[in-house]
Amino acid sequence: MEPESLEISLLQLAPPTWTRTTLGEIVARGGGSIQTGPFGSQLHASDYVPEGVPSIMPVNIGDNRLIRNGIACIRESDAQRLSKHIVRTGDIIYSRRGDVKRRAIVRETEDGWFCGTGCLKVRLGHGVVVPEFAAFYLGHPEVRSWIVRHAVGITMPNLNTSIMESVPFLLPPLDEQQAIAETLQSLDDKIEQNRRTGAKLEDLARAVFKAWFVDFEPVKAKAAGATAFPGMPSETFAALPTQFVDSELGQVPEGWEVKALGSLGTVGRGSSPRPINNFMGGSVPWLKIADATASTGPFIYKTKEFVTESGATKSVAVAPGDLILSNSASCGIPMFVGLHGCIHDGWLHFRNLTQISKGWLYHFMKWKSEHLIHIADGSVQKNLNTRLINDLQLVVPPTQIHKAFAEMNDAVFLKIDAIGRESGKLAALRDYLLPRLLSGRVRVAGSDNLTYDGESSELNEFKEQAFPS
Repeated sequence: MEPESLEISLLQLAPPTWTRTTLGEIVARGGGSIQTGPFGSQLHASDYVPEGVPSIMPVNIGDNRLIRNGIACIRESDAQRLSKHIVRTGDIIYSRRGDVKRRAIVRETEDGWFCGTGCLKVRLGHGVVVPEFAAFYLGHPEVRSWIVRHAVGITMPNLNTSIMESVPFLLPPLDEQQAIAETLQSLDDKIEQNRRTGAKLEDLARAVFKAWFVDFEPVKAKAAGATAFPGMPSETFAALPTQFVDSELGQVPEGWEVKALGSLGTVGRGSSPRPINNFMGGSVPWLKIADATASTGPFIYKTKEFVTESGATKSVAVAPGDLILSNSASCGIPMFVGLHGCIHDGWLHFRNLTQISKGWLYHFMKWKSEHLIHIADGSVQKNLNTRLINDLQLVVPPTQIHKAFAEMNDAVFLKIDAIGRESGKLAALRDYLLPRLLSGRVRVAGSDNLTYDGESSELNEFKEQAFPS
């Protein structure tokens, strides 16, 4: 065992029968490889095409999953020219620079994709380690920490093949690896299923918003002689006008108003207690832009940082159901708050809305996202300010039409919220089990058969808190 492995305590806590080794030794024994992605000189900007072989970049690496949304593609001929970078099921992909903790296992649906510039591919080979087990092991907090400490670079951490080969590794017998992987994977799969269900529900609600309030399809249908519109209550359809009138935003339904957002409520900005180091490490969740990720859906349920009670009084308090909008970095992204806490100055918040609901405004901001980026200030980093948001022009529907949409949308988002909270509990259970399974403190003989080495009441208590009956 190399000296660096002593930095990872789980190697000392695990059963003595489990093998202590390194990732490089496992790869060598299995006939695999550790390979960095192609150099920039091998792929140029002109080589990327709208459709082709998906090319994985660091931005496409989520939490043990690859993210297809917005992925770049290369031609099949370029993928074959650089065929050693084609990924296969079971490969593990790392971000080679920046956030080097991120890794994702390649699943069957991603077999044949391409390991792009800025990434590193670990191919484990056969017969030594179960790839899913390896992916979870590499996600252990101590292992992630080890990788960050050993990454090179003064301004930005960088990984290379030598660092990855040296990663200390704990290897249980193959059957136990499989059982551990199945236990953790079942939780991950349910979380992913929930994410997709929530995304589909949100897409349906957004489609209704666009039809009713962007394209004005029900009004157009009624003007053309229709007596009903799919999905719209009959009494709501009856209240629609049959004509359009000119406005500064173009033609809008007769009787609908064009108003500035600032006239419909107040827009404020979050704040950061200063000096920030004096207020960190408390118990109050402090929402920052980094807390909004693709995996959270439209709600933020947890934060990476916390401030003290006194620090929270110097910030802006938020509660579950509040709507916030990112004003810096990835500006123009609306999110709902799912907890009690306070917000960083990278967020704007909305208060005292009249005539429109927070759900209606959420969809409006989603629809205007590209416009918001366009109007944001700043040459280096784009920023939105309260004036820009206050000046946004909206087509405000009559109360009856808005109420019908709000009732439908609120019911959908209640389901999305419930799904998201369940996923949070599943993730907490996974994160609770991960270090215990990997240290042998919790032993598993199958995905439904956990035994606790010590006080079993601790595991039962955690499960009761996470999943109350």
